[in-house]
Amino acid sequence: MVDPALPLLQRELGVSSGEAALVSNAVLITGAAIAPVAGKLGDRYGGKRVLVRLMAVVSVGGLLAGLAPNLPVLLLGQVLQGAMVGALPLSFILVRKHLPAGESQLGIGLVMALFTGGSMVGTLTAGPIAEGLSWHWMFALPTIAIIVMSLVVARLLPHDPPIESEYRFDWPGVVLLSGTLLAFMLGLVRATGDEGLPPLAIGALAVVVAALATGWVAVERRAASPMVDLRMLAKPAMWHACLLTIVITTSFGMVSYLLPQLFGVPGDGYGFGASTTDIGLFLLPGAIAGAVSDSVGGIVARRFGLRTVLMVGAVVTAATMLALVSLHTAEWQLVLARALAAMAAGVATTALLTGATAAVETKDTGIATSMLVVTRVTGIALGAQIAAAILDADADSKTGLPAESAFVTGFAVAGLVAALSLLVVRITKKKGAHA
Repeated sequence: MVDPALPLLQRELGVSSGEAALVSNAVLITGAAIAPVAGKLGDRYGGKRVLVRLMAVVSVGGLLAGLAPNLPVLLLGQVLQGAMVGALPLSFILVRKHLPAGESQLGIGLVMALFTGGSMVGTLTAGPIAEGLSWHWMFALPTIAIIVMSLVVARLLPHDPPIESEYRFDWPGVVLLSGTLLAFMLGLVRATGDEGLPPLAIGALAVVVAALATGWVAVERRAASPMVDLRMLAKPAMWHACLLTIVITTSFGMVSYLLPQLFGVPGDGYGFGASTTDIGLFLLPGAIAGAVSDSVGGIVARRFGLRTVLMVGAVVTAATMLALVSLHTAEWQLVLARALAAMAAGVATTALLTGATAAVETKDTGIATSMLVVTRVTGIALGAQIAAAILDADADSKTGLPAESAFVTGFAVAGLVAALSLLVVRITKKKGAHA
């Protein structure tokens, strides 16, 4: 619901483009840290048990955001709501435990489609709720639905028994991995924010992230039952999928941020002056395309081959973004571009997810898929923050509105990032051949 309402939130809260991007990225920051923890806890203690408790945290965050009087409180609510990202790996655990092996890939695709379908509903209803009631209800109403559905899940979903283990849970690994991801995401947001960070501070953050990551690897190598089996992570199917996912989603994250901003720019210049409701309607075809492509990603990859799917998706996205450099004067051009980008990204990332899931043991489903979820949300956050930084760098000092050239630059960069995935596909193919 947040994406189409970003221009409205900027006006209501009196914040810049970079601060508005932080409202949506706060969910991703927390999600990146929570997803692997939720996945590992689900592998160990049962997906349903962890899922219900996770939704309680999300509900508290939603209520806090719904009552927020200012930006800091809204951000705190969004941070707590970020726990919802952990629902994805937990859902994958339940799918793989309760469905026959032959149906699990279809089930995972369906879960991804429903996750995207939820965003479609949010995109469509954000405007009427925010404009008819207030932006506070944009957070409150979905939270009420989450509370109700969590009670339904707790009562009706079959239990999945925990996995017996003679080893203790790897809490040091949890803390170090979460700290690494949290430091990286916060550093990313600060470095690309309105005021940026001096080179010395960026260097210090890089050292902190590297130190935490090194400590995590050292702990995992010695742990009897590590949070992440590094041998599993080193499998070509896993690290290839992580690398490609972050490149693909970075490009898509830029598109997802730039288009609502362009729709919301006043129509007396180069923009369209669209309301929140109109922006939601403009983004709806893209949300539908994303939901459909998420549901069939695994099937398409099995039919045509993963490499073919990835290359076609990269070409479509790059061509679409480069076309937007000169063709962004009509609403239908932006609507079509959003749909094509969502379809390409959805098919590619779901194909990578299902392929990686098939390459690991059932007991590692949660942690393996959560690592891919982390790379997905990291890429989207990275793309959104890069796009926000590009707009802020070329904004009018009086009105705060970005120049048209800033959007042109953003589209060009998004296209180049998408084209980069072609190079990554080629490199990973050679690595796989040598392996």
